[in-house]
Amino acid sequence: MDLPVTLVVAVVTIGMVVALAAAAQRLLGVRFGAVRTFLAALLAFSLAGPLTAPIVSAFHRAGGAREVGVGPLWVLILVVMCVVLIPMVILVVAEALVPTGSIPGPLELVRSLRGRMSRARRYSEITRIAVRHGLGPYLRGRGDPPEGRTGAVRLARSLRLALDDGGVTFVKLGQVLSTRRDLLPPEFIEELGRLQDQVAAEPWELVEPVLRAEMGGPVDEVFAAFDRTPLAAASIAQAYTARLHTGEDVVVKVRRPGIGRTVARDLDIVRRLAATLESRTRWGAALGVRDLAEGFAVAIREELDFRVEAANMAAVAASPGGGVSYPAPVGPLCTERVLVMQRLSGGPVTAATPEQGPRLARDLLDCLLRQILVEGVFHADPHPGNLMLLDDGTLGLLDFGSVGRLDASVRSALQRFLLAMNRQDPLGVTDALLEVVPRPEEIDEPGLERALGQFMAKHLGPGLDSVQLFTDLFKIVSAYGLSIPPEVAAVFRALATLEGTLVRLSPGFNLIGEARAFADRHLAERLDGGSLKEAATQELVALLPMLRRLPRRVERIASAAEHGRLALNVRLLADERDRVFVTGLLHQVLLTVLGATAGLMAVILLGVDGGPVASAELDMSLFQLIGYNLLVISAVLVLRVLVLIFRRPRDATPKSAPS
Repeated sequence: MDLPVTLVVAVVTIGMVVALAAAAQRLLGVRFGAVRTFLAALLAFSLAGPLTAPIVSAFHRAGGAREVGVGPLWVLILVVMCVVLIPMVILVVAEALVPTGSIPGPLELVRSLRGRMSRARRYSEITRIAVRHGLGPYLRGRGDPPEGRTGAVRLARSLRLALDDGGVTFVKLGQVLSTRRDLLPPEFIEELGRLQDQVAAEPWELVEPVLRAEMGGPVDEVFAAFDRTPLAAASIAQAYTARLHTGEDVVVKVRRPGIGRTVARDLDIVRRLAATLESRTRWGAALGVRDLAEGFAVAIREELDFRVEAANMAAVAASPGGGVSYPAPVGPLCTERVLVMQRLSGGPVTAATPEQGPRLARDLLDCLLRQILVEGVFHADPHPGNLMLLDDGTLGLLDFGSVGRLDASVRSALQRFLLAMNRQDPLGVTDALLEVVPRPEEIDEPGLERALGQFMAKHLGPGLDSVQLFTDLFKIVSAYGLSIPPEVAAVFRALATLEGTLVRLSPGFNLIGEARAFADRHLAERLDGGSLKEAATQELVALLPMLRRLPRRVERIASAAEHGRLALNVRLLADERDRVFVTGLLHQVLLTVLGATAGLMAVILLGVDGGPVASAELDMSLFQLIGYNLLVISAVLVLRVLVLIFRRPRDATPKSAPS
């Protein structure tokens, strides 16, 4: 066979396979992956020859004797339909054994293998770092608890060095852990706190190309002066001092080169480890480490984009800071990897004297509570590394990569929550909490009220320690099946971080007492006579149109009830999703009934002897021919129902893309 004929045969064969695949998928009414459908059609096409050969040979034998009638031609069409049934059966069986999406496609498989190799290299690197710093036994779950303070300090130092060597993601993780006094011993808190300001800086030779690319020209042309010695080095970026051509002193924050890919890979590892811990350990499930890891990943991704931070700085700076100052961004010079902002003159907050500590802690708490409860835009990561002690003795708040936002209704509910906590009113705290979080369909409100009452008795009494405050509150929320919205979770996370920062600023700081004082100063005044009168007036104005129509509507209802014309209309299946579900269920029931009926009729007709002859060549009666057709129809309908059943668990969301 020469090349043109071979090409024609190949094209025709591929066309017939594609047509067979399209017919099978169309009859099933469900989309499958292209590779799976093509392989099923190719297998069916290879079996079509042996199935149709006896029919074709019978036609050849009868062709010279007499003219072929309609019966044999219909039998041939029936055989073709049986060939179409083959890929349908293969697809349904494959869907039952290997559901769609359980095995990745070729491109996904290649990406998955590349990702696995990259993760394997990173796992190996992390393991070597841990072993180098003496943490190998703890990775295998065989490490012994440290003995005494000396052993705890040694283990904490090893953990800090390992996190520092692990890179930006693990440094950031250490920074977050350094504020969780409720989870870690004091030795670990103290050691991990050094990650805030003791991160090795990148050399200028690696930083300059980033600045040149983002600024669109040489550094010396964009800035009047630029100090190439880093002012500070953080886990995500490092800062330099510079002067604009206008004479204004600024700080230039540059993202560390090449950390985007590293952070994405490390976050994938953190999420996988969190999922493993949550599924295999009780403490992981109790803490919800998967959600914590996801929130940590979202926060880091936002911090990588300095345009987000510039917008956050502008939003927070619009609210009064009290005794805390914020740097203003220089908008035209801010890009994804470079942030130029006003320079605040001062030093690290750890340089504050014991006499300054209580005042600074009070100013910081007042500032953050005002941002959360009054302004609605708040700094979501107030750890010590994001604070400065300015030359005038006040605080400066830096690093606005993570900022939370609350709408008026959530702020109002949080205000009522704090006021009820101040009064130690369990009923008011319960009502306010159920306004803050989504209310489940079934909840034990009396039990929740008693739990919150015990919580306040444990933490809000005079002289009591508040270290476990937020941890115990989260336990109550989790125990009663309450899910915290992301914006409210950011509030609790910021307050938990703030708690550790306040203790570092002023050991023994009375967080509960100062929060109550804030409530008395800023929230109680909103509930005085004038404010209540104004709020009542506004509500009355809003209700006035409805109140004017209310008497007329009450009269209509009373008249209809008096004359026996009062009726109640209940609209069932008003939700579109309910109608779609019921319609799909009815379709499946109808297809099942039709398929069973066609199959039963086919069996009856195939068992009938005699009748008109449809094909003498094949010794087939008309009853048998009709029975075989009904059998094919029954098979198509049954396969269509089966594929819907097998596909339903994964198609919970409508119009899901097939894989």
